[in-house]
Amino acid sequence: MFNVAVVGATGAVGSTMIRVLEERGFPVTELRPLASSRSAGKIIDYLGKPFEVQELTENSFEGIQIALFSAGSERARDFAPAAVEAGAVVIDNSSAFRTDPEVPLVVPEVNEGDIANHSGIIANPNCVAAPLVVALKPIADAVGIDRVIVSSYQAVSGTGQAAIEELRLQSAGYLVGDEPDPQVYPHPIAFNVLPHIDVFDDSGYTGEEVKVGNEARKMLHLPDLRVSATCVRVPVMYAHSQAVHIETIEPLDAAKAREILMLAPGAVVVDEPRANAYPLPRDAAGRNEVFIGRIRNDASHPNGLALWIVADNLRKGAATNAVQIAESLVMNGWL
Repeated sequence: MFNVAVVGATGAVGSTMIRVLEERGFPVTELRPLASSRSAGKIIDYLGKPFEVQELTENSFEGIQIALFSAGSERARDFAPAAVEAGAVVIDNSSAFRTDPEVPLVVPEVNEGDIANHSGIIANPNCVAAPLVVALKPIADAVGIDRVIVSSYQAVSGTGQAAIEELRLQSAGYLVGDEPDPQVYPHPIAFNVLPHIDVFDDSGYTGEEVKVGNEARKMLHLPDLRVSATCVRVPVMYAHSQAVHIETIEPLDAAKAREILMLAPGAVVVDEPRANAYPLPRDAAGRNEVFIGRIRNDASHPNGLALWIVADNLRKGAATNAVQIAESLVMNGWL
C-alpha cells in the first residue's frame, strides 16, 4: 500500500486522477489532495470518504511515496524537487520536464522500460502525443516510420474548467442570438474552430504543435522521425481527435495495418465506416482506451497510411496515463 499525493487535486485533470485511482483500485494507504490556497479546505470524495484539500507547500510531501502532479509547469518546477527530496516519485503532467533528457517521458504501452531509468521525476506526455504514439508504435515496429502529419481537433476540457463553462455559456447564448464575449480564448469557441493552441513561434508553429513532434520522437526512440502537426481547438467538451497520415519505410497494406492495430496494447479499433462505425469523441469520453478507425492506404503516397484517432484527453491524454505509470512503478519495483 502506498501514500499518494495529488497536486492540483481540484482541477480537471487532478480530479480525474483521483477518480482513476479509485476506479483502477490503486493500492492507496493515504490520499493527500493538494492545491493552491484558494482551494485549501475544500472537501473531495474518495472511495466514499471525505478528504480535505490541503494547501501545497514545500513541506506537503512528508511520508508520500508517489506524487501525481497536475498543477502546471511553474508549480511543477517549484515543488517537484521538494517532493523528490522528501522521498516521493513525481509523475508530472505538465510540460516542465518532458524534454529533459534525464527525465523519462512515458506511455506505458509504448516505452514502459524507460521508467526504470527515472531519478525521481517521470513526465506524462502531451494529450495529443500520448494517444498518437499508442497507434504509431506497433506500425513503427512492423515496417518503420519516416514521416507523420497529424491534425488534431482538441476539446475545450484541455484548457480547463473555465473553458468548459465558456463553451456552455456561448453555445446557449448563440442559440438565442447573443453575441459571445470570449474570455478564455481569443475568439468565440461555440460553433467555431480555432487553429490556435499555445503560443506561435517564429516558424509559424505553436508550442502545442512543437510538443507533439518532440514528444513522439522521444517516446518512440526515433530521433530523426519527421513530424508536422496542426493543432485545432473545436467546440467539443471531452476527447481529442486526430487525423494522422503516416509515411512508412516499408509498404503496409491497410488490412495488415488494421490487424496490427487490433493487437496494439491500449488500443481499440472501430473501423466499419460503411456501417457508420468510427471513433467519436462522444463515445471516447470517460474511457481510458485509444480508439482508432478510418484505417486506409493514402492514395497520394505509395507508402502512405491514413487513420483517425480519438481518446479522452483528461484520461489517456493525462490522468489515466499518469496512474498507469504509477502502476508500472509498483508492479516492477521501480519506486
